[in-house]
Formats: sequence, structure tokens, C-alpha cells
Amino acid sequence: MTRDDTVEATALEAERPRLLGLGYRLLGSVADAEDAVQEGYARWYRMLPAERREIENPGAWLMRVTSRICLDLLGSARARRESYVGEWLPEPLPTADVARFAVRAADDPLDRAMLDESVSTALLVVLEALTPAERVAFVLHEVFAVPFAEIAEVVGRTPEACRRLASSARRHVREGRAGTVSRERHDEVVRAFVAAAGSGRLDVLVALLDPDVVLVADGGGLVSAARRPVLGPDHVARYVAGILERRGPALEWALHETADGLVLAFGERGEIDSVASVAVRGERISQVWITRNPEKLRRWNARATGRD
Repeated sequence: MTRDDTVEATALEAERPRLLGLGYRLLGSVADAEDAVQEGYARWYRMLPAERREIENPGAWLMRVTSRICLDLLGSARARRESYVGEWLPEPLPTADVARFAVRAADDPLDRAMLDESVSTALLVVLEALTPAERVAFVLHEVFAVPFAEIAEVVGRTPEACRRLASSARRHVREGRAGTVSRERHDEVVRAFVAAAGSGRLDVLVALLDPDVVLVADGGGLVSAARRPVLGPDHVARYVAGILERRGPALEWALHETADGLVLAFGERGEIDSVASVAVRGERISQVWITRNPEKLRRWNARATGRD
């Protein structure tokens, strides 16, 4: 390898965290993001050296190619999820990985909060309701500040059509996140919810839940989990209480700071087997997401044991 080749490889490798952040926001899965990014690099190195030299901005080229790969995967993912056992949830990120998938360094607290929010389960769930083209346009423009002319090359539409896609996506995101409370209030409600669940007081637990609360659990057919959404305060409270009753004194739990605010991770013998996060609106919990699929919790256990 020549010195120029080494410099090129180093510069390209520096793009990897940004590309992984892109892939995760588009696909909701770290493993899928890693596969998409790797395929983007493979396409770069499959080109002839003369072809690569003609590309003025390799980082921008990798961004466009990885986006296109993710767009194709989003189209096929919907078909794959029809055969997924039970409900599908995005993979929750441990705190340490939030910075890894950051778009850029952010010194301003408000900017940091926005970047954290863009990898939260709450936002990724909303993005799941968008069309693949809307999701790509939204993430590229709103998070990565990619011009619409470049987005047009990814989705195969005009820049003006991409502007409309991003506008439609923003509207859906605003509607989906309407009424969201501050991080401080969110964490207060989470602590109260955990205390109520531990007390065994079903009435206290119900009082913390919105009348239209929905609980979704993702076991992927690999572990036990509700196959359909659990609806209403009484049913959700009883479902949570039932988990505690079945698991008994062996259950270990801890609160973790994440992009969603405080989330509850629990399991046994030092192994995390569930991560629960919530959305709080109007002072009560409106959504509960419990990820139990062990394939989506590998990074939580890697962090807990010092592996990566």
C-alpha cells in the first residue's frame, strides 16, 4: 500500500462513525447499520483507482451510497417485519453509544440535546410510520444538513419533491412528539413509575398512566413478550406488575441515562434481558416500550461486562 493509499484509507475510516449514525437513524438497528456501511465501503473499493480519483468528496459519496443502500433496505424491511414474531421495536442504544453515533461534536447544550433526541427510541418509533423516502429525506436534511439537490440523487426525485418529503416528515414528527415534556419531568415520572411498580400498589401505578397508554414489547420470538400491544392503564399496570411477580427476588434492575432520558434495564445474575423506556405526555406515561429481543441487547451486556 502506497502512502497515498494509506492517507485515503485513514480519511475514509474517519467517516465511519458518521455513516453508522446515518444508518442507525434510518434503520433502527446497529447490526443493519453496520452492514449498510460496510457495503458502502465495499462499493468504494470495488471501483478502479482512476474512478475513485474522479470523486472530489469521498465522504459525501459514501453518504449518498450508504443512504441509497438504507433506502433499499427500508423498502424490504417492511416485508420482513410482516413475518417478525410479535411487535418490532428499534434497538435501544446504551448511553456510551449515543456519542459514538453523533453527527458531530456539539458544545451547545441545546444542540447536544437535539443530536441525542435523534437516536432516541421515542423518535425512531415515530420515524417508523414514515415512508422510506420521507425518512431518508428527513434524516439527511434535518440531522445531517444535506442539501435537497444531493438528497434528490439518493431518492431519485427532484429537489423540490425532496423538500416536500422532508416537510411532510417534519409534520408527522411534530404530531408524533406533540406534548412531550421536559427531560427533567420525564425522569421524575420514570422514577415515580419505578417506585410505584416496586411498591405493589396497582392504584398508584395506574394513576401514572395516560388513559390511552400503550405498551409494546419486542421479544422477536426468542423470549417471552406480549405478541400484541397492551392497551389501557389497568392492563398495562397489571402487565408490569405481573413481570415483577413472575421474576421475583432474583430480578435486578437499574436506571440508565440514555437519549430517551432515564430508562429501566433489568435482568438476572448481571445479565440485562430487558430495557424499558417510556414517553411522557401531559404529566403521565403515554407509551411504554420494552425491548427483550436478546439480539437487540448485545451492546447493553457488552458495556456491562466490559466487552465491545
